[in-house]
Amino acid sequence: MKWLTMNKNGGYRLGVQLEEGVLDIEAALATHSADGVPAEPMALLRSGAEGLRALADYLSELRRQGLPKLLATDEVNWAPCVPNPGKIICVGLNYRKHADESNLPYPPVPLLFSKYGNTITGEGADIRIPEGTAEVDYEVELGIVIGRTAASVDEAAALDYVHGYCAVNDVSARDWQMRTSQWMLGKTADGFCPVGPYTVTADEVGDPQNLGLRTRVNGELRQNSNTKDMIFSCAEIVSYVSRHMTLEPGDLILTGTPEGVVFGLPPESRVYLKPGDVVSVEIDKLGKLTNRFI
Repeated sequence: MKWLTMNKNGGYRLGVQLEEGVLDIEAALATHSADGVPAEPMALLRSGAEGLRALADYLSELRRQGLPKLLATDEVNWAPCVPNPGKIICVGLNYRKHADESNLPYPPVPLLFSKYGNTITGEGADIRIPEGTAEVDYEVELGIVIGRTAASVDEAAALDYVHGYCAVNDVSARDWQMRTSQWMLGKTADGFCPVGPYTVTADEVGDPQNLGLRTRVNGELRQNSNTKDMIFSCAEIVSYVSRHMTLEPGDLILTGTPEGVVFGLPPESRVYLKPGDVVSVEIDKLGKLTNRFI
């Protein structure tokens, strides 16, 4: 299932992308009522497999009865596909070729840092370049959306705790990031974690270690890689993080970026993002997330 979050009536509401268009679940329930069907994204995530089954059954019933009016994608008031993650855990230096271009050794364990709720934004949102930085960079990343409480889970079972996946841009102010040994300031400006446009459930994605991922800046291809190049797999990451903190439904894990970022170029060749630049990150099966920098 491919679902999304919409801004509607002052809150976040659930939509489902169908072949014919986007189904507004709240609007559908108003005319085709059903028990146990979540209409809000975080409620869907907290409801686990039971909520997903209820939603899938509801979609099947609507098809049998005749689908209500659907929205075109340009009619959607897009919001972050995971609007309120309790935790945003990020993995640094997790692609071999990205480590190579940065002239850094491969880490022996996942290199973790965090973002916060103020960084979350969605498809089509403008991202303001903060005053005081001149080195804002893009980073396409596969996002893991947790669907079950996970504490000290084995690697072999780790993906059973994943609800789905989404495309993420781990926007980074490199001058702030490298000012100290802690990366926080360079990673946590407002809007520095656009996610979307969709969350795609794990069953539809299949193997997360075989997904192409790309970044384009003003239409120019900058990053073009595959999750096969990860140093630590999604299963390894979920297991590792869960051994150090309990993961909850709706938590978001960013799994690192491949080669092709501005920071990976020789210093004399680096041209960082500037106002007016449009950045699109795209991952196979997950869709394309586009934001303009202002």
